[in-house]
Formats: sequence, structure tokens, C-alpha cells
Amino acid sequence: MSNNSLYLFDLDFKEVIGVDEAGRGPLAGPVVAAAVKLKKYSEVLDEINDSKKLTEKKREKLYDIIVENFEIGVGVVSAIEIDKVNILNATFLAMRKALCELQDKLKDYERNIVLVDGNFKIREYKGEQVPIVKGDAKSLSIAAASIIAKVTRDRMMRELDKVYPNYDFSKHKGYGTKKHVEILKKMGPIKGIHRNSFLGKIL
Repeated sequence: MSNNSLYLFDLDFKEVIGVDEAGRGPLAGPVVAAAVKLKKYSEVLDEINDSKKLTEKKREKLYDIIVENFEIGVGVVSAIEIDKVNILNATFLAMRKALCELQDKLKDYERNIVLVDGNFKIREYKGEQVPIVKGDAKSLSIAAASIIAKVTRDRMMRELDKVYPNYDFSKHKGYGTKKHVEILKKMGPIKGIHRNSFLGKIL
């Protein structure tokens, strides 16, 4: 029997899907959610932890391990949509998109309880779900989802950096760092990339 506390946490719920997001706080770029379902447990998964506690290099390594050992769905909601519906609703939309993509890959989808990181249930989601506060530090599935969401979003921001090299996206990933704010004040926001609803106090 495994002594991995994150895996044992999930076992208490029997069949679980973990859901988490990345990118609620940044001034630019999309919000990304991931939904994951473990295929089969092995010790190779014991390094998986809350994505915020891992280095970028470690997350990239674990990303490949998770892709091999989990079924995965990803949902992306753009900055334009975030401005339209607000960040909380956009986050729930990204989570529903991720679950919808995962549902197409699972035969027994309805048997699963969705464990979602945070203290909110996913709005407009009809299946069984349990919000888990600090879930990415408690549940293996949520921790795996957090890594998939974070790495996916970071890669998207690095691609944006190639298109807009003056904005330093590969360094700050859209977050409101001092350097990013300086660039924004000097060059202005990029239409469709920056979240206008986030920029009121800055610009």
C-alpha cells in the first residue's frame, strides 16, 4: 500500500477527477484550467505536489509524467472573455471546458467525484463535486491538474513573448510585476492580450 498522503486523500473519495486553474491573478493572458483522472498509481507520481511549490524546470519534468499517467482535459478562456464575464466566471468556464474535454476520454465519467481546488463549487456543473481548500497540497489529482494548468499557461505566455518581445511575457507570465507595470505604462496594453478590467488602478 502506498504511503503517499496525496494519493491516499483521493482514495477516500474512490473515483476522482482533480480540477485546478492557473492564471486568475495576471494582468495579461488567458486563464487555464485542467481536469485530470489517474489511470494507475505508481511511485513515479510521488514527486507531484502543489505547482506553486515547484520550480519551473521541475513542473516541466512532472508535466510529461502526468501526461503519461493521467487522462487530461484542458480549458482555456481568453483575456477578451475574462473582461466580458469577469475572472471568477471565466475560471468556472475554463474548468467546465476542461471537464468536457476529459469526459470525451472516459467511459465511466459519471462515476467520478470532481475535486476542485478552492472553496467554491464550479458554477453550472451538474455532476458531483467537492471543493477542497488548498486542494493542490492535499490531493494528488488536484496537484497534477495544477501542474498541467500552470505549465500549459506558461508555455502559452512564452509563445506570446515571441510575438510581443518588448513585453517580457516569458519572464513575468503576465503577472503584475514591477517590470510589467513599467512596460504597460510606457507602451500601453495589447488589445486582446491584456485584461482591461484588471488595469484600472494601474493605468
